[in-house]
Amino acid sequence: MKILLSAYSCIPGKGSEPGVGWNAVRQAARFHSVWVLTHAEGRQEIEAASRTLPNVRFFILDLPPWALFWKNDRRGQRAHYYLWQLAAYFMGRRLHRKVGFDLVHHVTFVQYSTPSFLALLPVPFIWGPVGGGESAPPAFWWSLSLRGKIFELLRSVARKMGECDPFVRCTARRAAIGLATTEDTARRMRLLGCGRVSVRSESGLGPEEIERLSSVPVRQHGPFRLLSVGRLIPFKGFDLGLRAFAQIQHRLPETEYWVVGQGPERRRLEKIASDLGITAKVRFWGHITREQVLEKVAECDVLVHPSLHDSGGWVCLEAMAAGRPVVCLDLGGPAVQVTEDTGIKVTANAPDQSVADMAKAFLQLAEDSELRARMGEASRQRVEKHFAWLRKGDSMNTIYQTTAAEPRQVELTNSAYAPEQRIEQ
Repeated sequence: MKILLSAYSCIPGKGSEPGVGWNAVRQAARFHSVWVLTHAEGRQEIEAASRTLPNVRFFILDLPPWALFWKNDRRGQRAHYYLWQLAAYFMGRRLHRKVGFDLVHHVTFVQYSTPSFLALLPVPFIWGPVGGGESAPPAFWWSLSLRGKIFELLRSVARKMGECDPFVRCTARRAAIGLATTEDTARRMRLLGCGRVSVRSESGLGPEEIERLSSVPVRQHGPFRLLSVGRLIPFKGFDLGLRAFAQIQHRLPETEYWVVGQGPERRRLEKIASDLGITAKVRFWGHITREQVLEKVAECDVLVHPSLHDSGGWVCLEAMAAGRPVVCLDLGGPAVQVTEDTGIKVTANAPDQSVADMAKAFLQLAEDSELRARMGEASRQRVEKHFAWLRKGDSMNTIYQTTAAEPRQVELTNSAYAPEQRIEQ
């Protein structure tokens, strides 16, 4: 088939959202001819890597200089993205008149509360996976810093504004299928008018990553060690992990907790560790390279990811691929990735309850090396079966085939969209 992909964020060799865009392109190209609309940020990397994808044509869209400053200002990013989406629509419309696409697929941004104007094309439209519908449970707001409370409030307001946006609602209504990263987002997509929604994670790992991580050995010696990785920002919930760790110190005084990452919450987290009397057992590594992060994963026994709302949770997949159990809250993307066979999901009813239950999980895993080994092996198998990009590509292609085979909801009544046989590069 001939497929048009909208991947605003798309950079080879990157993780997170740019990696989602690039890997979605690679997987679609295994089966179909692909045209990609993307932002100029990854131009050099795309030009170097696109030689390996002969059936993919990239169209890099940049905005005029007067609009570029918005991209670097967090308050203006939404306006910048809107303008880019408009440019993508007009480019997509011109291409469709020449090519005659079978499908349009919006891949990135992975955000349900922003529109994709390409949904207006008279072609079956696939939306997602998109996320962002997750919220920090209200009971946890009191435990956040002032910065965290302000962030959550502004995020809620921005999300409500997005849900009232007629173009977002139009995107939802015109989608042949909406793919949501979590059930929280799926519910919001249905409320927006998306008639058919399926939950699937946007995160995945390539074969090289899986092979490398699967070679990480199980730890046989040294103190039991917990690890958290991520930006030190309020909703990541690392303060909950520290409080739970403090509760097991009287039982397991030799245990350690490593925290990798940098951010505005670091000073607050260091103070919490000091107030709890665990400073000697907690190490803040700050920002380190990806290579060093993987080394830290190999030196630890369990990943702790107490995030209050994450659509994805890439670090969870990396830890699972390395054979490390995950302790997380039963919220957002990590709750989709982690099962009872691969880790421990803690109910998030209230901060004190979650902290106590996390402490119990830490003790259980610290005292049962066989359980850690079983969960670690199950984690590796789960990643290979459900989160390898090749498997995800197969699954996405099934969605493509099914969607294209269904009767079109939008008839091609405008003769201007009659497809031509070829397009000049």
